[in-house]
Amino acid sequence: MLSFLRIERFVARLSERINWIAAAAVVFMMLLTTADVILRLFRHPIPGAYEIVGFTGAVVIAFSLPYTSIQKGHIAVEFLVQRLPWLARVIINIINTLVSMGLFGVIAWQSVKYAEALRANGEVSATLQMPTYPLLYGVALGCLLLCVVLFIEFLRQFRGAEIE
Repeated sequence: MLSFLRIERFVARLSERINWIAAAAVVFMMLLTTADVILRLFRHPIPGAYEIVGFTGAVVIAFSLPYTSIQKGHIAVEFLVQRLPWLARVIINIINTLVSMGLFGVIAWQSVKYAEALRANGEVSATLQMPTYPLLYGVALGCLLLCVVLFIEFLRQFRGAEIE
């Protein structure tokens, strides 16, 4: 039980740290877009700004998923489930968590496979000619950490520790 709490706290801290990376990436996207718009007025746009914003957006989404899940910040349809008996809520939450773990596990796995294929083929972005595979490894990392968060949530729900 004590080691489970340590693991849970470690995962929560790690999720919070990569969420800060996502937050910094949002600020970076905002500053880059603002600078690009201003420089376009002087006919000197930032080359590859659109590409960079797109890549950064993928990092923002993947790195914010685990923390959002821990904070219960995702959208959930609860008005129907709340009216069900306690056991039905537990079963629905367990099924939902397992399906989510499966989905994000597949996304992480396929992201790694795709990143390896891009690396092997030497694929680069169109404008900046930068390799794109590291971003896919980042997406896989975010999805894998989300799977760990969901697994911890599954264990908590299975024990009936927290049903919301």
